[in-house]
Amino acid sequence: MMTDDQHPADEQKRDFLRIALVGSAVAFVGAILYPILAYLKPPRQGEVEVTTVKAGKLSEIEKDSGRIIRFGNRPVILVRTASGDLRAFSATCTHLDCTVQYRKDMGLIWCACHNGKYDLNGRNVSGPPPRPLEEYRVVLQGDEIFISRRT
Repeated sequence: MMTDDQHPADEQKRDFLRIALVGSAVAFVGAILYPILAYLKPPRQGEVEVTTVKAGKLSEIEKDSGRIIRFGNRPVILVRTASGDLRAFSATCTHLDCTVQYRKDMGLIWCACHNGKYDLNGRNVSGPPPRPLEEYRVVLQGDEIFISRRT
């Protein structure tokens, strides 16, 4: 027959075993899930240092249109105005990093995320964007268009 003095010791043993089993199960699940989640997460890529990119040929871009160009890891929007001028800006909205696009019907650069609008000089004219788009230099050599960072 057991006395009252033996019950607390048995309960302490059971509590210890319960904690050890739960801890082992958590560690086992963590050991399985961590490598899987680490594999699914894409590796961080450093910023590619690009100073100039070839954006295409002038004859391929019609007037009053825009085109997204890759500038290293970042998108740049190249706009050819109705008068034929070429302008390039960062294609990343300054509000929430959405990609902007040229809207011919509005005659401006537009962000679809929250209806942010920029004029053809990159200035924010309406909506939530807090600052203008970063401007890039456009150089025309013959029929070739080159885009580079402004310094």
